Amino acid sequence: MAQKKSSARKSGTRKRPAAKRARGKLAPRKEARGLAASDIALGLSDPDVAGMSALVDQVGGAAIGAYREPLSGRTLLLAAVPIAAVQPTPFQRDLSPTHARRLADRIDETGAFLDPLIVVRGEDGQLWTPNGRHRLAAAKFLGLRQITALISPDDSLAYRILALNTEKAHNLKDRSLEVVRMARSLAARQGKTKESQFTAEFEAPELITLGLVYEKNLRFGGGAYSPLLKKVDRWSDAPLATSLREREGYAARIEEIDAAVKDVVAQLQKRGFRSPYLRNYVVARINPVRFHKIKKGDTKPPMPIAAALTRMAAAAKKFNLESVKTSDLAMVAAGAESQD
Repeated sequence: MAQKKSSARKSGTRKRPAAKRARGKLAPRKEARGLAASDIALGLSDPDVAGMSALVDQVGGAAIGAYREPLSGRTLLLAAVPIAAVQPTPFQRDLSPTHARRLADRIDETGAFLDPLIVVRGEDGQLWTPNGRHRLAAAKFLGLRQITALISPDDSLAYRILALNTEKAHNLKDRSLEVVRMARSLAARQGKTKESQFTAEFEAPELITLGLVYEKNLRFGGGAYSPLLKKVDRWSDAPLATSLREREGYAARIEEIDAAVKDVVAQLQKRGFRSPYLRNYVVARINPVRFHKIKKGDTKPPMPIAAALTRMAAAAKKFNLESVKTSDLAMVAAGAESQD
């Protein structure tokens, strides 16, 4: 053993520790982009501001200042508006009173309401905020008369909730419900536009499908089905109104599969299995693409979503209860906890 160590030192073949990866650094973009300071400032008399200023005056507010957003150059108006004049977009997630109350308490403790709401003109002519539902509720709880708002003429911001709303983390149910509500609203306005043209608004195709299920059952365990849909659900090139009808069919089939899964879970519970991950385990077992690994740049699904749901339904009906082992459930639990 000593000879091996000495020979390694002589030959210089001793392994060196691997270099550690640098953490906490984000390289800046090499090429500067955006507007110069002289191009950002705008006066309230600027023609680009006139329409938004008139809207603020109409609702009883007051314009404070204006500028061009430094990245894209869009015009923005900073204004004080009566709190009653602003409403959340109708397709946002449901309000959490607990979160709104906690937020109000923190704002009151700080003694300052610092973050303006992003506001656009809604379909009904009112002022809509796509990202400030809980701050708006907190402001109402605190009894504020006015609230500061960044008003944009870009109405499409109303459909970019998932990118804009950072004040309370979205869970899968929240995201899915918001996306399907946006999809229904856009289908009424632009039903002939292809679904695939709304990728920025909807974020992921499976969220529409899951949202359709959540609409009928708020207790649906979408997290168990998300791994399947991420692999087989893709954007449709059909008009949005048509794709929604197709997805309603997929959602109905998922409901049927979930009913069969619940029966299997009930039978396993009678056999003494009590794991909270039973549903996840059963769904994973009947997932026909569970072993398929998604490769970078691979956009083609391993099988069409309709075929995957057909095979899944068949697997649920013939599920082998005898094959379930406690050790398998422990592995599913460990995987679920690592994702959390």
